[in-house]
Amino acid sequence: MASVRQFQVTFDCADPERVARFWCKVLGYVVPPPPEGFATWADFGRSLPPERQGVGFACGDPTGVGPRLYFQRVPEGKVVKNRVHLDVRVGTGLIGEERVAVLEAECARLVALGAKRVQLLRADGFNESCLPMLDVEGNEFCLD
Repeated sequence: MASVRQFQVTFDCADPERVARFWCKVLGYVVPPPPEGFATWADFGRSLPPERQGVGFACGDPTGVGPRLYFQRVPEGKVVKNRVHLDVRVGTGLIGEERVAVLEAECARLVALGAKRVQLLRADGFNESCLPMLDVEGNEFCLD
């Protein structure tokens, strides 16, 4: 059997650092230290040729368990629904109104960070309630 491989999740976006810092707050991720010889990522960015400045930004799980997230600048805006999205698992093991209350509380926190609420999808007898949302650039994700 093949071993499990590490992977990263890559987001196309207009402003990589802004989107990365949003997801850091959502997931408790951290921005790695800048390369040796630079006090900040901004200092590092200024050392690059103009066409390379701000083209990417990354963050990761401080425990090393979750995947690295990479955000890359692309020229085109988002025009269609994501084919892949993140489920932020805040209601795991909860059901009914207790689950809805946790989803709503996390939704309120994320809206304050710039996310947009889509709608609460209530349990239907097969799936538990979840709450689809949009990140700061309109990428879909769910509170699950």
